[in-house]
Amino acid sequence: MSGPLPSASGDAFGELLATLATVQQEYLTAARGVTTAEDTAEGHRLLMHQLETALALTFELDPLHPDWRRIITPHRKALGDNTDALYYQAPVDGAAAYRVWGNTMGAVYTSFTVEAGAKEGAYSARTAGVLNDTDFDVAPDGSFEIFFGGPARARNWIALPDDAALLITRHYFEWPEPAAADPGLQVPLHIERIGASGPPPRPDDASIAAGIRRVATFLRGRTVDQPPRDPSNLPSWVGLVPNVFPPPEAPGDLAFAAFDAAYSVSTYSLAPDEALVVTGRWPECRFANVCLWNRYLQTYDFLHRRVGLNRSNTVLEPDGSFRMVIAHADPGVPNWLDTEGRATGQVYWRFFLPEGAIATPRATVVKLTDLTG
Repeated sequence: MSGPLPSASGDAFGELLATLATVQQEYLTAARGVTTAEDTAEGHRLLMHQLETALALTFELDPLHPDWRRIITPHRKALGDNTDALYYQAPVDGAAAYRVWGNTMGAVYTSFTVEAGAKEGAYSARTAGVLNDTDFDVAPDGSFEIFFGGPARARNWIALPDDAALLITRHYFEWPEPAAADPGLQVPLHIERIGASGPPPRPDDASIAAGIRRVATFLRGRTVDQPPRDPSNLPSWVGLVPNVFPPPEAPGDLAFAAFDAAYSVSTYSLAPDEALVVTGRWPECRFANVCLWNRYLQTYDFLHRRVGLNRSNTVLEPDGSFRMVIAHADPGVPNWLDTEGRATGQVYWRFFLPEGAIATPRATVVKLTDLTG
């Protein structure tokens, strides 16, 4: 039986298979801190999510004829997803200009960030700018129109650097139930390149090969091409001591981050009979929440468990503060966050457009029986 005819797409497909083999051999290793069977299994789950993401976002991609695609779903998670948010991306070319229009759909915060250096599936080099809903006009019905690149405008516009490659949107909702779990929630977004004429050419051997290579580049950029985490070179808002949160801070131009937010993250570490009691106050801001992640920056199962809280579903103390409990079993108190039985994980705080200082959440390890009793 003869094989397929020689083709550029066939060559690219072979390269993709070789990339998958390299990722299998080199990514989930002790050098990257993967030393347990559980971490290895969850690492392979991450790789499947990354493969689906690569196919959905990069295989067929054209910055001259862009469209919006949802980045994260309840079954496709990466890069620190959020129980209360929807994210979309569209490819752009720094030499072009674009018109974007849509509707906020009741989101308490909407923004567009420009990711630079992420061409052809590559990992973003930096966030090059942000345009949030204080920078563009939103009509009473939630509709808006904004522009990217081209001649400068006083409002509703942001420049595109030469190496601009992606627009990322954030739509945050403070609802009692996780917005990301709502199958009916769809943010209407449209994008067109200004001056575009006619449809793109139909796929051919060369364009299909290029798409396959984008998938491979995407996978490498999210795995083996990422250096192992260096504890001595982490942002100050990333905690190194379990059960202790660092003061929330803005992320700077870190790729896939937002300039107008403050973040704080640390790990929890709990024995089977322990719980973590977290106290603090929600600040004055546009949006705030906390989520539980695994080591691969994926939220826990928010379809079936309470693994995140925002200001709308947090039960406050009489003085306006909150008291949350991170535990393996339901202690029968308000604001329980379900660990899914994981002895360790990450706790991630987001505060968007904060006004004034943000009180750092404080945590104390207690016996679970002290709460349930």
